[in-house]
Amino acid sequence: MNTTRKLPVGIQDFEKFREENCLYVDKTRYVYQLTQTACLYFLGRPRRFGKSLFLSTLKAYFEGKRKLFEGLKIAGLEKEWTRYPVIYLDFNVGLLTGAANVAERLSVKMREFELLWGKKVDTGNLASRFEAVIESAYERTGEKVVVLVDEYDKPLVNTMKDETSNAEIRILLKTF
Repeated sequence: MNTTRKLPVGIQDFEKFREENCLYVDKTRYVYQLTQTACLYFLGRPRRFGKSLFLSTLKAYFEGKRKLFEGLKIAGLEKEWTRYPVIYLDFNVGLLTGAANVAERLSVKMREFELLWGKKVDTGNLASRFEAVIESAYERTGEKVVVLVDEYDKPLVNTMKDETSNAEIRILLKTF
């Protein structure tokens, strides 16, 4: 039996980790504890500290992908494996250096979610579209909606030296 595992250099996707049999330090008991104790979390850890992988793990868990968790601690803890609608926003895609770039990224994601959950609001207002997507996902599934946001600060970090752009992005994100 070969127990050699691939080192996951540059891989931040839990599903890929498991499918490619990468070396994985099992911390899924914390996923279970976290999901059983509260509903809102802000995870602030240093760069390259596994935040994206952890959010990807949460996404797979909330999507009820039980098979990916076989052999891990959570497999013995979770009994229900409820499938929740997941809205995953990742700001690590593209060069987000202005409010227009960020608004376009959010609009693209809203279009994806509108197609997925079957609701389109005829407005350019991103907050209204986001709210409609969440309501539609809940109505279609009957389950609470899980919202995961990765690299939320990337557009702000990209514009730290441009006070005007930074302020515009902060306002956009706040209103969203």
